Amino acid sequence: MFSKACEYGIRAATYIALRSLEGKRTSLKDIAKETDSPVAFTAKILQQLSKNKIVESVKGASGGFEIQKRNVHTIKLSQIVYAIDGDKVYHGCGLGLRECNGAKPCPVHDKFIGIRDGLKNMLETTTLLEMTRGLEVGLTYLKR
Repeated sequence: MFSKACEYGIRAATYIALRSLEGKRTSLKDIAKETDSPVAFTAKILQQLSKNKIVESVKGASGGFEIQKRNVHTIKLSQIVYAIDGDKVYHGCGLGLRECNGAKPCPVHDKFIGIRDGLKNMLETTTLLEMTRGLEVGLTYLKR
């Protein structure tokens, strides 16, 4: 459904949000380690997230990546997905076919529309704050 970069981007943003809520910045190496992502790949993803104003990069000895606390409450997963994968997740075929639409549907077209709409709703209503709450109670994927 999502590209590998997008999956890592969601994990990275969630980890940065968690650390930011603790009042801490986090380094590229720590983000890569905690999200089980290669450092160079993580750097490219963070560059995209920074360019789209989802994360902030602070240079210097006490630098690192952070998200303003007020933004943790408002950033939606859809913003992260859009920053990395664009909006293709909302338009693609469930089977990955190039020409799939109402006039020329694939075998799962009608069923997949409902799934895609549900996914869009979930992405547009889930905030980074909600993601960090899952981490705080140990319900998700990071190595903490």
